[in-house]
Amino acid sequence: MADQGTRVALVLGTSAGGVGRHVAMLAGGLVRGGHRVVVAGPPSTERAFGFAALGARFAPVPISDRPRPLADLRAVLALRTLRGAHVVHAHGLRAGALAAIALAGTGTGLVVTLHNAATAGGAVGAVYALLERIVARRADRILVVSPDLGERMTRLGAGQVEAAVVPAPSLPPSGRDPGDVRRELGTGDRVIFLTVARLAQQKGLETLLDVAKELRGARGAEPGMGPAPGAAAGSVAAGPAPGPGERAPEAVFLVAGEGPLRGELQERIDRENLPVRLLGDRSDVGDLLGVARALVVPSRWEGQPLTVQEALRAGTAVVATAVGGIPAMVGEAGLLVPYGDIGAMRDAVARVLADEGLAGELAGAAARRGRGLPGEPEALEAVLAVYAGLS
Repeated sequence: MADQGTRVALVLGTSAGGVGRHVAMLAGGLVRGGHRVVVAGPPSTERAFGFAALGARFAPVPISDRPRPLADLRAVLALRTLRGAHVVHAHGLRAGALAAIALAGTGTGLVVTLHNAATAGGAVGAVYALLERIVARRADRILVVSPDLGERMTRLGAGQVEAAVVPAPSLPPSGRDPGDVRRELGTGDRVIFLTVARLAQQKGLETLLDVAKELRGARGAEPGMGPAPGAAAGSVAAGPAPGPGERAPEAVFLVAGEGPLRGELQERIDRENLPVRLLGDRSDVGDLLGVARALVVPSRWEGQPLTVQEALRAGTAVVATAVGGIPAMVGEAGLLVPYGDIGAMRDAVARVLADEGLAGELAGAAARRGRGLPGEPEALEAVLAVYAGLS
């Protein structure tokens, strides 16, 4: 079924980041391989990612980021036009469930890649639980970005679940001198910790602000810090902490990204005078990684986060919560702590701040890890193998 000339429909919902970039990568690669590709999704995704410019046909379908009954009905009706495809590959839970409903009884092969966990509660959480059951029982193949998602889909009755390959695109070097980047940022000689994230609930940014507050308050105290409580197996052991009377360097936390929590986060930063700066969306993440001591990921959940892959390829250490697909991705290249354990996250950041030897060891491990990450050829090979396996 994945012979040259296969008709492939890629379906996605609202996206301004990783999912859209992944679909664009697949669309472009499939077109170059001689396959006929249609991308179905909200018009905003075509404006953001330019699927038509990659050689795919774009079909506008109103798949929103949350349940909307009338829009969802229109989406199902629009997705019925994809029945002529050899395979429909939906990305995300909502896109997958709507595609499953639209294709019911047609015999069209359906692949669903789950890029995120459903973390909402209440009525919205109940709706997402229903969508999970629909995907688990109706998709021919389910690709997951983390082991916990795969276990959940299997429990819900999914027949065939496999690991997804979702590589980050390479960050082209800008040629800017790190000193110029620092001067533009105005960070002086402070040690930079970078977070790249949408300013949204899943990303756990309130924990980052808690860590910044505690480190600012503890600066100049005698640390005496041992291994971070709850550090995941495989994390590099701590180096020496500053001795009695020594002061750790001063840190500044930079957050690149936009989202609905910007106002709330900025209000707290201002009120508590925290050493945190919200940079907004940035096109120079590679430059930011080049001047950061570590990437800090305080998320409630992540699959195969593109920003972590970018950090590893850049040789930047990682301090992150041990959730979803992060532990398998980071390995020995970072310090991992349980989500919600502010003390453990604070201690992990403080160790990297105070110990340049540890930071260098982690950076070297990150670079080695980054060289082994899969890229676009591996991702295309993996999805073509899945398509070929559909009966």
